[in-house]
Parts: sequence; C-alpha cells; structure tokens
Amino acid sequence: MEPKIVIVLPAYNAAKTLDRTLAEIPPEYQKHVILVDDASKDNTVGVAKASGLIVFEHPTNRGYGGNQKTCYRESLKLGADIVVMLHPDHQYDATMIPLLTRPLLNHEADAVFGSRMLGGRPLEGGMPYWKYFANVILTATANIIFRRYLTEIHSGFRAYTRKYLETVRLDENSDDFLFDTEIIAQGMANNLTFQEVPIVTRYFPEASSINFGRSVVYGFGILGVLMKYWLHKTGLVQFRQFEAHTPSPNQSRA
Repeated sequence: MEPKIVIVLPAYNAAKTLDRTLAEIPPEYQKHVILVDDASKDNTVGVAKASGLIVFEHPTNRGYGGNQKTCYRESLKLGADIVVMLHPDHQYDATMIPLLTRPLLNHEADAVFGSRMLGGRPLEGGMPYWKYFANVILTATANIIFRRYLTEIHSGFRAYTRKYLETVRLDENSDDFLFDTEIIAQGMANNLTFQEVPIVTRYFPEASSINFGRSVVYGFGILGVLMKYWLHKTGLVQFRQFEAHTPSPNQSRA
C-alpha cells in the first residue's frame, strides 16, 4: 500500500499568503492537506475552506506549539504515515516537499528537516544578520549537547514519520515556539534518526517572524531545553518529557 502523506499547515493570519503556498505544493501531494487555524483575525479559514482543505479551528489562540499539536494529532487520526509541516506564509518553497519526504519513504530516517544553512545564501535571502548568527550559535550548542550533527534546529519546514510522532510526548511540550526544539530533543533522547535537505527561504512583510525581543527570550528558552536534555541523558534528573510514549490502541493506525 502506498504510504499516506499528510501536509499540515499551522496557520495564523495567513489569508494573504495561503493560496500562493498551496499553488507550490506538487499535485501528487495535494490529496491530504490539513490547515489548523489558531484563531486568526483575518479570513484564513474562509480561504482554506474555499481551497478544499481539511480545516480545524482553535476558538482561542493556543500558540505555535499548540497549533502543531493539533496538526499532528489530527493527521495521525487520518492515518498518516508521513506528516510534512509547511508554514502557510509562503516563506518556504513547497516544491521541495518531494526532496523532504524521500528519505522517509526510503526508510533512511525518522525525521527530515529543511536547512537554510545547507541551502546556502540565507543572508542573501533576507535573513537578518542577528538571526543568522543566533541560529549558528544555538545550533552549534545543540550539537554539542546532542552529540549529533545538524546544520539547523530552527527550520519550520519538516517531515516526520508516524513512528516519530507516536514515540515522542507531544503534549509535554511548550505551546509556544520552543516546541520546535523540544520535539527534536525528544527524538534525540529516543535515538530516532534525522536527515537534512537544503532549502532556501523568502523574507517579506507577510512572512511570519518573531521580533528581536521575543527571539532573545526564545534563545534562552532553547538553552533551557538543552540543559534539561543534558540532565536527563546523564541521569542526574529524569524528565517524563523525554521518555518514549506508548500509544494506546485507539491512537494506533487501524
């Protein structure tokens, strides 16, 4: 049986960019697309429904991590074998989805991340200098703690296998931006495997991005996650967050 690939779009105020994002998704990947709207203040839901997407609405804003939790939970309910997270703000090039999913289809990894660092020219693409250097420093620190090598831990263009999403404890993670680092740390703690593929990104006014102040808070938050991971792996303190999750029978695929 052909593996079921579900594209998930964690959305907040994406009405202006959603159609452009959808237009880039290769036709063979458009069969199963979920959008989770995090109480947008624009017409994101209307645009999504008009495009024929499966839409889930949060009545109140739950945050970026909270949005992803719903994305993954609902995609697993649909029987997904592979889940691709794509931001609907048109910052990432959706034509790269086949490259992102290929290692998973070939059983070469449990998760694949798009990397702006492998893609080259992130600064030329419009990434602010402070964000670039913070990205490099935080990723290097993570590699030291994880004792595995990734070129970027901050990408919002990712693909996971069902095995990955059923192994990690999604609900133990933050509802904010730290979710992206926590889900990596959980995979590392459970010896799941990773690959990266090169991507490029676009920076423009409608593309979502956190400001400098929130980025500083986010950076210290990442260091906190890495410290918790180190304590867990050394056995000094055990955190349930990094333990493997055993899905109940009704969570497993029929």
